[in-house]
Order: sequence, then structure tokens, then C-alpha cells
Amino acid sequence: MALEAIVAVYADWGIGWHGTQPVVLKADRRHFREITGADAVLVGRRTLEDFPGAKPLPGRHNIVVTHQDIAIEGARVVHTTEEALAAAAEQGRCLVIGGATVYDQFFPYVERVYVTKIDITPHSDRYFKNLDASPDWVCTEKGPWQEEAGVAYCFCVYERKK
Repeated sequence: MALEAIVAVYADWGIGWHGTQPVVLKADRRHFREITGADAVLVGRRTLEDFPGAKPLPGRHNIVVTHQDIAIEGARVVHTTEEALAAAAEQGRCLVIGGATVYDQFFPYVERVYVTKIDITPHSDRYFKNLDASPDWVCTEKGPWQEEAGVAYCFCVYERKK
């Protein structure tokens, strides 16, 4: 099963600090909603806790990966990579949305990544793989640099080389 992923990265490919994003752009949030639409999303429990109200994303089928034996209203809880892949396969299109551990866990199954590059380097303690430095990935789309609140950003799409 091929997955897609979506991530916002800083200039050093950092993605977070203490479980949250240090810099958030409204344009990136809109882009995220447009890309994920009504599709399934695969997310870690700790990242889910950083969502508004610590609730699953509305309008999407939320698959939450956790080691905890818990139920989450509005989400399907899975505990293993195999369970998550099976749940994702039932949905058709599924995007991995974080956090860092979940990105790493499912990266071998990801074929396309939607990347918002944010040209700033806040302190991060979690990083996404630098796709620009990987011989296995190619940037197939790169939008123009734009600016929000003095911060430059652009939207890119990377695809795993066949």
C-alpha cells in the first residue's frame, strides 16, 4: 500500500519543538485542509493531542497510532504498523500527518510528500528527512515563494524515484 504524507518543514527540515510547531502559517493550514480534504489521515496520539480540542480532524477518517489501550471518539485506534496499513488500505487515499515518530514509522511506505517549506529556523527537536539531500526523492512541483507575516514559504511536492 502506498501512502502519501504532508508536512511543514523549516529551513533545516525541523518540524517541531516539545510536541508542537513553533511557527504556524495560516496559508499552510489552508493548504493542509485542501490536500487532506475528506481523505484518511494517519496520525500519532501525541500529535492528535496538539490538535484543536485534542480531537480528531473533522471531515476525515482519522487513524490514530498509539501503544496505549484507549478509545478515541471519532477515530480508529491502531497499535501496529500492520494494523495501520490495513486501516489505511480500506480508505483508498491516506496521508501520514505526523508526528516525527509516525513519519519515520511509515516513511518506507510513502510515495509522495506534500512539503510546505518555511524559510525560518526556529529551534526544533524533531526533524523530517531532508528530501533535497536524498537520492531516492525528486521535487516534482515547486510553487512560488510567498510571504506571510514576514515569513517566506512555498509549497512543494516530492515523489519517490521508481
